Amino acid sequence: MNLLFANDRAGEYPPSYYAATATPLAPFPPLKGARRSDVCVVGGGFTGLSAALHLAERGYSVILLEAHRVGFGASGRNGGQVGPGQRIGQDVLEKMFGRADARRLWDLGLEARDIVQELIARLEIDCGYKPGVLHADWHASDVPEAHAYAEKLARDYDYTDIEALDRAAVQGIVQTRAYQGGTLDHGSGHLHPLAYAFGLARGAVAAGVEICESTLVVDIQQGKTARVQTQQGYVEADHVILAANGYLGGLAAPVAAKVMPINNFIIATAPLPEGTVLTRDVAVADSKFVINYFRLSEDKRLLFGGGESYGYSFPDITRTVRKPMLEVFPQLRDTPIDYAWGGTLAITMTRLPCFMRVAPNILSASGYSGHGVALASLAGRIMAETVAGQAERFDLMAGLKLPAFPGGRALRSPLLTLAMTWFALRDRLGL
Repeated sequence: MNLLFANDRAGEYPPSYYAATATPLAPFPPLKGARRSDVCVVGGGFTGLSAALHLAERGYSVILLEAHRVGFGASGRNGGQVGPGQRIGQDVLEKMFGRADARRLWDLGLEARDIVQELIARLEIDCGYKPGVLHADWHASDVPEAHAYAEKLARDYDYTDIEALDRAAVQGIVQTRAYQGGTLDHGSGHLHPLAYAFGLARGAVAAGVEICESTLVVDIQQGKTARVQTQQGYVEADHVILAANGYLGGLAAPVAAKVMPINNFIIATAPLPEGTVLTRDVAVADSKFVINYFRLSEDKRLLFGGGESYGYSFPDITRTVRKPMLEVFPQLRDTPIDYAWGGTLAITMTRLPCFMRVAPNILSASGYSGHGVALASLAGRIMAETVAGQAERFDLMAGLKLPAFPGGRALRSPLLTLAMTWFALRDRLGL
């Protein structure tokens, strides 16, 4: 079974709040017959759209192939949080790679945040970007570490945008007794992700990119000129960019060994009275291993994400996400749920993104591990500059040497499920 079609109807967006409220794009026609371009991009999410845009602005001819619709995958379904840094902390990166490379990774993470704001401003994307992401600690024992990390970023990385919050301060913003403290990152923000994707697509088309939707790639033949085979035609290109993330399937086995697709879910409540769950318009992510994340929509709905699954089929989404939502906000027990949707993202063993040269002229970036709004936007820029002959930053990311998941494709999902179940149990027991 192909994850592209396991839970979704061909060419249709999921029944999400985002799909219901974003100004839609007219469908792009599918690819038919034989075509030629400088670059063929596979995947119409943040990575592919950013890569296509930046390549076209450099003067390359670009054809982008999307199996469903632009922004169909994780790019159009996620929590919309935009922050600096990598998915794991700088203290961990320093131990893994040393201070110098950890600093380079931090600088890339800052640029990832900044490129989102830059693209929104330059392309005039109406996606409701707002500043502020609160990291809420579930256990009192987590709070000193969170505050110490904020001090470290200020001291060692000159990042002074994080405000330490005690229990009273957090509970003054988030209307729950569940959280015991945390930090508020004024340099991070949140947005409507599908509207952002649509804005990137409009910008790419204006720059000269040809987008082909409802175009499933079935094979890629390597060579000096690569051939990207679809169901109704093919593209011959000097360069290929793989930007399918959790929906890559079997197109690149070396990438699939290091990138694991997992499913995550969001529900949207009916509009809430002012101050029911948040007294400030910030996004929130908590310290649980299986993270809860949430924010208010423009019309004051709570968009609450939580719960994960592994494999192909989605569970009962409302039931899956309602349980952790009520643990945080028991006052919503009788609140209607108006939207429920899931999506497939991708993680790696280290939670660092997977950059890889599949062949000399085939580049891949994926596995953003829940940090993809910013990192995927940057990955597109980095792959565009690599095609243009400036490969230093791509090579830095590709040199991180991510381990493969144990057990191969047959066993990695069961092993991950077992590991996640254990961590979820630790969360419940307060360990």
